[in-house]
Amino acid sequence: MRQHIERRLAAILAADVAGYSKLMATDEEGTLTSLKTHRRKLSDPKIKQHHGRIFKTTGDGILVEFPSAVDAVKCAVEIQRGMAVRNAKVGPDRRIEFRIGINIGDVIEDGGDVFGDGVNVASRLEGIAARGGICISRQVLDVIEGKVNLPYRELGRQNLKNITRPVEVYRVDIHDGGSLAAQVLARSDLKQEVRYCSAPDGVRLAYAKVGSGPPLVRSAHWMGHLEYDWELPIFRHSLLDLAKSFTLVRYDARGNGLSDWDVGEISFDAWVRDMETVVDAAGLDRFPLLGYSQGCALSIAYAAKHPDRVSHLVLYGGFATGFTRRPNTTAADRERWTAMKTLMKLGWGADDATFRQMFTSQMMPTATREQADAFNEIQRLSASPECAVRYLETVGEFDVRQLLCQVRAPTLVMHVRDDARVSIALGREMAAGIPNARFVALPGKNHVLLEQDPGVAQFSNELKSFVN
Repeated sequence: MRQHIERRLAAILAADVAGYSKLMATDEEGTLTSLKTHRRKLSDPKIKQHHGRIFKTTGDGILVEFPSAVDAVKCAVEIQRGMAVRNAKVGPDRRIEFRIGINIGDVIEDGGDVFGDGVNVASRLEGIAARGGICISRQVLDVIEGKVNLPYRELGRQNLKNITRPVEVYRVDIHDGGSLAAQVLARSDLKQEVRYCSAPDGVRLAYAKVGSGPPLVRSAHWMGHLEYDWELPIFRHSLLDLAKSFTLVRYDARGNGLSDWDVGEISFDAWVRDMETVVDAAGLDRFPLLGYSQGCALSIAYAAKHPDRVSHLVLYGGFATGFTRRPNTTAADRERWTAMKTLMKLGWGADDATFRQMFTSQMMPTATREQADAFNEIQRLSASPECAVRYLETVGEFDVRQLLCQVRAPTLVMHVRDDARVSIALGREMAAGIPNARFVALPGKNHVLLEQDPGVAQFSNELKSFVN
């Protein structure tokens, strides 16, 4: 006789320690002692207070069942707020920081353990949460909305590992005064509006406006995120500077950030159509366009196709040909390229940032530890491993050399002199093909201009002087 299996609906909370392997490698005994103390004095009492039951523990993680999604979210918020207080005087290299994911789903109990879709999705949501953050599914939001007085930020439909369907994900803002992004903007009397539009193939694109001056459109680029860009010390200084002089319009490319992750096509032509879609949705007729890194090629294509709409073209850190299209690419270069893509598939989404650090070291060799860690984190949060590989492959195939002579807008090209990621020679070559383009070499080594870089002020001054 077949045994009856009892199913029920439950709220599942999954939590683990961000960077646990690295913490253990640095100080095994100290990490274990700290983790046990945090559990004994904070997380375990909070779970009990909110009627939760821990049904599984791993070295650094726990799975908890709650009869109520409201209790699960309240418990998670109190744990994360408590950890922020407990970590206030602890150095960044020694902090125990939890990531939490919460989902509602159908589960099966067997011998005290719990299995099912509700558990699997919660575990994957935890994996994409930021340090000290909480990610929830749309099902959880539908239940708690109006019952838990906290703001939520949409992170879009995301492909989670081993989950067959895209999941709508939201971030819970646990900080008083709204999200960290909102607080950063408020200190500068700015407010960002995030909106959505649909590309011709139905992909949902997230774009944002911030500032109150004349418009400036900034192209999408490698691993952007409309929310996290304000929170982390990578692009924040540049965005604040631009938003004080312009109404800055920017967007997340398909496949990353707040735009749809589950997309059928990632290609150069699709990215150009996405730029057209965003500009039209934003209601812009004529505007200056800022291309950043691989966004330069897209901006060139857009400017060549729409000469009546681009008043000025500013290109930073760009190239006309992708890696695989360059004549000096050797067989050994291609082997390394293939190996890099394989490593990305295997390790991009992992908590250990070793694989993402390859890109970080090239993008910003003189970054501080805080900046490097932040860039590693934003890469993890902005795209899935599969999308990151497709993104890299597409960029490698770029070739807009035939379009350079078709650009009619006044053009300013800037490039860091000792750029470790994209050689300045590629920037000069791109500028040479655009009629009457002006080329400016900036001091520094970082492809991503950081706040302390010697070329930051010159970049800002050159751009504003040229556009205005």
